Amino acid sequence: MAASDTERAQQQIDEIEALSSIYGDDWCVVDEDEKIYCIKISDCLDQPKWTLCLQVILPPGYPTAEPPIYQLNAPWLRGQDYTELANSLEEIYVQNLGESILYLWVEKIREVLIQKAQSSDPEPDIKKTTEEVDEDDGDDFLLDYQPVQEDQSKMLNYMTSESQEDEELPPIHHGNPITDRRSTFQAHLAPVVTTRQVKRVLEKLYENKKIASATHNIYAYRIYCEDKQTFLQDCEDDGETAAGGRLLHLMQILNVHNVLVVVSRWYGGILLGPDRFKHINNCARNVLVE
Repeated sequence: MAASDTERAQQQIDEIEALSSIYGDDWCVVDEDEKIYCIKISDCLDQPKWTLCLQVILPPGYPTAEPPIYQLNAPWLRGQDYTELANSLEEIYVQNLGESILYLWVEKIREVLIQKAQSSDPEPDIKKTTEEVDEDDGDDFLLDYQPVQEDQSKMLNYMTSESQEDEELPPIHHGNPITDRRSTFQAHLAPVVTTRQVKRVLEKLYENKKIASATHNIYAYRIYCEDKQTFLQDCEDDGETAAGGRLLHLMQILNVHNVLVVVSRWYGGILLGPDRFKHINNCARNVLVE
């Protein structure tokens, strides 16, 4: 017999109580009414090298009919690492359908972090491993906003010329930050004519500690190949599902080319839902229009 709503609610309450007693200070209630919780997980108690925050929302159908909605946040968690970990969590859900699985999820993540600590993986060089931006941080972590000068407004159509082939680092412009419910978004833009330049710009941006510690660095680029009359384009979500594709789509609509746009998001502990895509696109649009 299917569990009633009351039974499910009770199961959730029991699970939350158990988890808060097991994880103590590492367990955090983000929003009781919306059933949003955050668990800080690390490889060991004394001097953790690897830390990750698992944020979960428990929908009304959990645990019997719906999986928790989750987000994995850690500055070092990108690409392959993210995908593998997400796949492990989905697998646990499928193997334990209808049961409370948060404890299993947390311990699976801890296992992965312990493996990382024991393997030869270099430690993340980012001291700030939580995605929460401290209240008193103010905006000091944002790069100086640099308005784009007039004569560079044509750089969106920055066509490749022989002299630019030597892969020099293009100028990087930083847009105005947008902050909403403690999450901050900032776009960065550079004119690029080769994928090597894209790589150089990304490397340069990651040298900045604040950008490197962003929860997500979403990017997209479009390069027009004159000889083939085609576009070379690509995008990266960096853990913010579908954000890269949306950013690229915006660039296609605005018909810009020979440009790379990166949007950094510093997550502030409150889920923004679809609003986050609006902010990502607005940031990008503003820096492109300038």
